[in-house]
Parts: sequence; C-alpha cells; structure tokens
Amino acid sequence: MTRAIPRTYWVAGTAVLLALLFAAAATVTAANGGPAAAPAAAPRTPGLHSADAGFARDMAVHHQQAVEMSFIVRDRTQDEAVRTLAYDIANTQANQRGMLFGWLDLWGLPKVVADEPPMSWMTGSGGHGGHEGHAAAKPGALMAGMATKEELAQLGSAEGRDAEVLYLQLMTDHHKGGVAMAEGCARLCVTPVERALAQGMADAQQSEITLMTDMLKQRGATPRG
Repeated sequence: MTRAIPRTYWVAGTAVLLALLFAAAATVTAANGGPAAAPAAAPRTPGLHSADAGFARDMAVHHQQAVEMSFIVRDRTQDEAVRTLAYDIANTQANQRGMLFGWLDLWGLPKVVADEPPMSWMTGSGGHGGHEGHAAAKPGALMAGMATKEELAQLGSAEGRDAEVLYLQLMTDHHKGGVAMAEGCARLCVTPVERALAQGMADAQQSEITLMTDMLKQRGATPRG
C-alpha cells in the first residue's frame, strides 16, 4: 500500500530548487560582470586547502553516498512516498555534486587531495580559524553522518518496510552530517555563490529531516540518533 507524500516533502523540494536556481543565476551574473560581482576587487581564487575547496571535495563525496543509498532503496520497495523522496534526493544531490566539481575545475584545483583528512577544513587547519570543530565520524564511516559498508550491504538486502525504515534512518543520519558541513561552509567559505548554495543545502536537508522523521513515525519507527 502506498502512502500520500507529506506536504513537508514539497517544502523541502522547493527549498532545494530555489537554492540551485539562485546559485546558478549568481554564477552566471558574476561571470558576466553583473551586479553580483564585487565592484572593488576581483574575487580571490580559493586555495588548495581553503574551506571553499575542502567543502566542495568533501560534500561531493558525501553526496555520492546519498545518491547510492537512494538508488538502492528504489529497488527494495514499491512505496510511492519513499521512492519519490529517494528520486528527489538522488537527482538533487547529483546535480549539486556536479556544481561542486565544476567549481574545483574553475579554480584549477584537484578533486582529491591525498594528504587532506576528511572535513579538516572545518577545524581551521586550512587557514580559516574560528570554528570549534565538527562531529566525528562513526567507526567504519568516512565522514560524519555517512553509512558504513556493512550498513549499505544491510540496506541492499532489506525489502519492503524494513528497507524503507533503514533508508530513512540512514538518510536522516546522513543529512545531519550534511547540514553540519553545509553550515560550516556558510560560515567559513569566502565564495559568495558557494556560501549561498551551502546555506540552501542546510535549509533543505533540515526540512527533509523533519519529513523523514514523520515518515518513520508512520512506519512505527524513529530516527536512530
């Protein structure tokens, strides 16, 4: 039996869409020398270990797992609400991942830095002091909120309600880690359009956390944390 998609879902989706449209418009405007461009000086290209570059690299990896989990659950349930949410998350985060990689290419920076610990840009080690730290990743996970290989395997073997509940729990944890990272960039990044996109991510994912909590309640479950 399928369930109606809660109104919160559409609120979250609208927030994501507005963030993407704003970021894209700001990028084009700045590139054309429009009002978004700073009149006093040319924008500074972020450095290799800057918060801007670190966020782009880490959030791209973080997003990739969300896309993976969303495609997994679409094959494990026929529930319309969960499948629609999973498609929206996969589509949105894949698009955002492309934008993050595009900025790294624009800045002439690599997508992977071998000696850079995940999320180290949030601690101020990249020259952006003032942040008190970040949540630690659980054992077996690369970054805060991310699932372990064992959890992904469990999701891939679950079916029906069990798959729905596990996906919603894993994605809630994933979003909590993503919100912390996005809020970190909104504070520490210096590129205006990236800060705007990061804040849009944080707002949208927080709305989706509320939505997923409601969806878990409908299934007699709760978030794990």
